[in-house]
Amino acid sequence: MTDPTLLIPFLIFAIVMTGTPGPNNAMVLVSGAKVGVMRTMPLVSGIALGVSLQFVLLGLGLGALFNAAPGFHTALGIVGAGYILWLAWKIATSGPLEIGQDSRPPMGLLAGAAFQWINPKAWALSISASATYIPVENHVLNLCVAGVLLAALSMLCVGTWAVGGAALRQVLTRPSYSLAFNVAMSIILILTTMPAILRMALS
Repeated sequence: MTDPTLLIPFLIFAIVMTGTPGPNNAMVLVSGAKVGVMRTMPLVSGIALGVSLQFVLLGLGLGALFNAAPGFHTALGIVGAGYILWLAWKIATSGPLEIGQDSRPPMGLLAGAAFQWINPKAWALSISASATYIPVENHVLNLCVAGVLLAALSMLCVGTWAVGGAALRQVLTRPSYSLAFNVAMSIILILTTMPAILRMALS
């Protein structure tokens, strides 16, 4: 992964995919607002681990398994749709923020990593990047190097959303602002996820 004609476009693609709005960043923003940056870092780390692991495994040929068993892919889409609707409801009805409360972030490291397997944006990233930017020569080595880079960029870009959420903590102690924020995050979560996840379920 030393060819700049592949490396630079890959890095830009990874930054765009991990840094723009989507289910991961919506969850991290809410978690940062609820419990602060440090207690959100397990979730951020899990997302980075899950995205990079999914990317490497798909690059190593896991995609062929899903082609051979399309029903499993459909099941993932259905489970993902149900889970994201439930998560959006939980966020929308979570109530105003209490700064002193001992609440946990929406997910921890393992749950954040596992969530990537029902996250359509993570699937799009992994499939597109492994097919487009990884050369055939020294394929496994290049894939692993790219996976490490992807994990590092995910930590940076997704972590930025945790910082943004934490910056909103004082504002979100007001019930009216908190309600508007929670509902907006729920809508964003659904809008950025459901179309793709329904296509996955119906394909």
